[in-house]
Amino acid sequence: MENHFEKGNLSINSENILPIIKKWLYSDADIFVRELVSNAADAITKLGRLDSLGEANLPEDEAFAIKIVLDKEARTIKFVDNGVGMTADEIKKYINQIAFSGATDFMNRYKEKMDAESEIIGHFGLGFYSAFMVADKVEIDSLSYRPEAEAAHWLCDGGIEFEISAGSRDTRGTTVTLHIGDDGEEFLDDYTLRRIVKKYCGFIPVEIYFENAAAKTNDKEPINDKNPLWLKKASDCTDEEYKKFYHQVFMDFNEPLFWIHLNMDYPFRLKGILYFPRLKHELESIEGQVKLFSSQVFVADNIKEVIPEFLLLLKGVMDCPDLPLNVSRSFLQNDGYVEKLSGYIVRKVADKLVSLSQNEREEYNKYWDDINQFIKYGCVREADFYEKCRDAVLYKSTKGEFYTLSEYLERNEDKIGKKVIYANSAKRQSQYIRMFEEQGVDVILLTTRLDAPFTTHVEALEEGVAFARIDSELSEIMKGEDTEKDKKAHEGLIAIFKEAIGNKNLAIEVQNFKNETTPAMIFLSEESRRVQEISKVYGMKIGKGKTDEKLVLNGANELVKLLDAGNLDVDDAKVICEHIWDMASLSHGHLSPERMEKFIERNSLILREFVR
Repeated sequence: MENHFEKGNLSINSENILPIIKKWLYSDADIFVRELVSNAADAITKLGRLDSLGEANLPEDEAFAIKIVLDKEARTIKFVDNGVGMTADEIKKYINQIAFSGATDFMNRYKEKMDAESEIIGHFGLGFYSAFMVADKVEIDSLSYRPEAEAAHWLCDGGIEFEISAGSRDTRGTTVTLHIGDDGEEFLDDYTLRRIVKKYCGFIPVEIYFENAAAKTNDKEPINDKNPLWLKKASDCTDEEYKKFYHQVFMDFNEPLFWIHLNMDYPFRLKGILYFPRLKHELESIEGQVKLFSSQVFVADNIKEVIPEFLLLLKGVMDCPDLPLNVSRSFLQNDGYVEKLSGYIVRKVADKLVSLSQNEREEYNKYWDDINQFIKYGCVREADFYEKCRDAVLYKSTKGEFYTLSEYLERNEDKIGKKVIYANSAKRQSQYIRMFEEQGVDVILLTTRLDAPFTTHVEALEEGVAFARIDSELSEIMKGEDTEKDKKAHEGLIAIFKEAIGNKNLAIEVQNFKNETTPAMIFLSEESRRVQEISKVYGMKIGKGKTDEKLVLNGANELVKLLDAGNLDVDDAKVICEHIWDMASLSHGHLSPERMEKFIERNSLILREFVR
């Protein structure tokens, strides 16, 4: 190509494509790093394949590498590789013709939709041209691996014109030089550029070295890890390696609870690691992060088309080389492939949970407080997830013991049938809990916002099973022997109570409890409570707000008997009724500040009477 010089127009029949690239992709300007490093890695990979076929004849000790050179003073960024290289004809073919035939196609399709938010890089062969998002001028210097090939130089200043001339490169490979314009000012910062390289290319399969020309610094070690842990077999990885990788990638220095190593080659390729993080509080579970890669190149975080929404509560990496990417690499088509991929991930997670619960039950029990929200959320959100992991769903009792649903029913069915008795506060409902435990019934703790929709979901799938909070009804096992009195005989007692607490509409009834120490309990049907709680979870109002709350007085309690006898002074009866009502309300929920203040004052009054 000696003394040859050529000028021409890019193969585009409409307006200048480069400003369009800038307009459409400005918010993701850092994507140029990913595209140019990926191109360099592809060139090296291609050369390696040619060598394996006997077409390149490389030395046995050939060391492949990509070098990124930042020169802030010259306002340039260079991407240098020692890959397959290109001849002048190949530059014209791959850079001018293919890319810009794609550009023409793009403009024909989308010229009426220029305000839409989308990306064009990748899908139309324009990966290289992402350079113009930050550069006013781009140069290519390349020398092909082919014997007798001549170096070629390509130049484009952001318009539709290009120049090709003889190049000066004397070693195989390609150098892409970006002359950074005002739009790319931020990328001339050493720290910023390094961060972006590590973000997108931290695990790319070719060593990357960084050089700061102005500061005259040159990395001796690669800034990427070309053999990330997810590429290894699970049997070859140690617990310490898994933990180190977790700390490195997610900057979370808490220990992960456990992890799942994904490795599949058919019918699609998928490798990755999903970590179950240790949560410090309930809301932290929404802060998960699953990083998606394609052939070790970072694509995006938390892509819901591939990763089921509930798995985004986890942290992890997944590498899917066969992802059907549309437009840029950052957006996925919803097709059968993605659906199968998502289903596989759900199945692997469920299999891991079941395996742990069956083979490492003691350890799994320790995990439950951290992972139960994730599992419950998955059961509610994914139709098949509960079916796959139902044997891994545990229920923690007020005594700190853990049961599967079948284990709980086996222990308690002879006393309460197929009901699951639960509490949402071990402290506030301790009186109710004690009454059940005295009858040999295990009480489950369900304390999160997810529990209302979760238990409703389980009831729909488990025939005959019903969840009942301890204050939803007076269980038959709690009732004592009936007295000779009928309901009419208690009308006076009920009237006294309604008058004393100033609520004539409150439903009140009298029952004998086996436990004689508790004077009264408030009950609200499970159905009414569930409606209220699910309304809160989903932020909507269901029904008219009416409840079937009921006060049940213990006819076997001495205070209630005293009131029922009708021999008390009116003022004394009023004080006792108010106090019984407030004590029942405390166990059932919370007193208002005004009622709490009166409750404390009344306590003081009762104590003064006692010491007299």
